[in-house]
Amino acid sequence: MNDAVLRALVPAVIGVLVRRGADFATAEDAVQDALVEAVRVWPDDPPRDPKGWLVTVAWHRFLDSARAESARRRREELVDGEPEPGPVSSADDTLRLYFLCAHPSLTPSSAVALTLRAVGGLTTRQIARAYLVPEATMAQRVSRAKRTVAAERLVRPGDVATVLRVLYLVFNEGYSGEVDLAAEAIRLTRQLATGIDHPEVAGLLALMLLHQARRAARTTPDGALVPLAEQDRGLWDTRLIAEGVGILQAALARDRLGEYQAQAAVAALHADAPTAEETDWPQIVEWYDELALLTESPVVRLNRAVAVGEADGPRVGLAALAELDETLPRYTAVAAHLHERDGDPALAARLYAEAAHKASSLAERDHLTRQAARLNQR
Repeated sequence: MNDAVLRALVPAVIGVLVRRGADFATAEDAVQDALVEAVRVWPDDPPRDPKGWLVTVAWHRFLDSARAESARRRREELVDGEPEPGPVSSADDTLRLYFLCAHPSLTPSSAVALTLRAVGGLTTRQIARAYLVPEATMAQRVSRAKRTVAAERLVRPGDVATVLRVLYLVFNEGYSGEVDLAAEAIRLTRQLATGIDHPEVAGLLALMLLHQARRAARTTPDGALVPLAEQDRGLWDTRLIAEGVGILQAALARDRLGEYQAQAAVAALHADAPTAEETDWPQIVEWYDELALLTESPVVRLNRAVAVGEADGPRVGLAALAELDETLPRYTAVAAHLHERDGDPALAARLYAEAAHKASSLAERDHLTRQAARLNQR
């Protein structure tokens, strides 16, 4: 059995243990122990019911822990109440586990780490490598998150918006090392979509698929960023685009618009354009207007200024940009782009260089530095 299939069973198994009375932290540890045992045993003796096998082994690990830490009466109650192993329903348990990992008392980074560990089935080492932090640091983060939610029972209605925000954060981390977080976020969102019928879940999945479709064209072989307008659209994954558009259309037809559906609509319009010049910028502006009403996000208004500059000309875009806070991330880079399109290369070069100093990643800094150099060479 491959690693992805094994990890897909993790949330259901944890959910079963928690429903049987285990606290979250101990249940999660027990399931991780069961996974280690599965890796050791399954290659030579694969079970006919993998989920039932994991539930049984994890439950016994939990009982071992309970025996070591609880009074005799409590131990006997747990043993007497042990359910028979076998196939179990997982959809409801998995869904509730999503909501528990996105508990409002957790910081975004802790919620992401706990989701990857408990729902995604990743090891602490894998998560640490993906986030480029020491394993000990990530272990402390996961441990604190588990303690925070240990006393929470899976009985409250979940906050779908919080769960989706966590998955969106996972996707935006991209990928590094042995764990592809963008692909992992798509896998988890697909999993969530099987357990909950919600147009925004579909909208987020469509958004991820449409962005993932352009991934191969986003960088050069040496890792340099390639702007959307300059990407080789022949490298875009048409299968993912078709799937994303189909999911989005079904979600929009339900007439319950949300921010992820609107973002996906923008991505779909970019994907639909055979060339950058044929992009339907006026319609993109309309979708950003919808997004601004839904979120009141200054980042959305920043992206809208770019779209307005393409649809109505750079001076109109600069006027829209002037209404925003200059300290916004990427504000200076957007100003540089619009001033270059307005025919002021000297000012644009200076702004590109200034934006490079403010860049949050090495790839973005190098890209903006090259833009400044390109204009200065003129």
